[in-house]
Amino acid sequence: MKINFACPRCERSGRAEMAAGAGALVCPHCGLELAIPPAAIENGELHHCLACPSVDLFIRKDFPQRLGVTIVILGFAISCFMWWNYWLYATFGVLFATALIDVLLFALVGDALVCYRCGAEYRQLESMAAHGPFNLDTHERYRQQAARLSQTAALQPTAASQGATAPKATAHTSVSGERSASAGR
Repeated sequence: MKINFACPRCERSGRAEMAAGAGALVCPHCGLELAIPPAAIENGELHHCLACPSVDLFIRKDFPQRLGVTIVILGFAISCFMWWNYWLYATFGVLFATALIDVLLFALVGDALVCYRCGAEYRQLESMAAHGPFNLDTHERYRQQAARLSQTAALQPTAASQGATAPKATAHTSVSGERSASAGR
């Protein structure tokens, strides 16, 4: 199994390859060892994230979304040029070729398992049957939780000046490049 994750300590993106029965996930940058509970992986199936305590994971195609959108936009732009020049058959040929490329990529590209909370990506798993596709409600719940935690952390400096320590609020960049605010993990 291959894992892309954001280290909770150094907040840098790391990659690791884990063999079955490994006891810890190690950050390649700072050396932090995240212990893997024995029930996390059973029969080749991942039951919760190894980089954070979340049990909410979803399946997505392991293909860069920006590249997919670029292919569609490029096909659309070329077909518009063809249409403008009254090349009717070429216009539809470009549109059908773009659709064919999209279908082929969908069929050939494998799946990845992604954590809603930290964005860790898992590849080359034996089974992902216990997890479903992306769910907007679950994503929104984690997004709202991160927003509340960052607001709470922003209000904590008044308590810190009275001797209490505030939880560290940080902005993490998930493996896919999206930024999300959350409390220190």
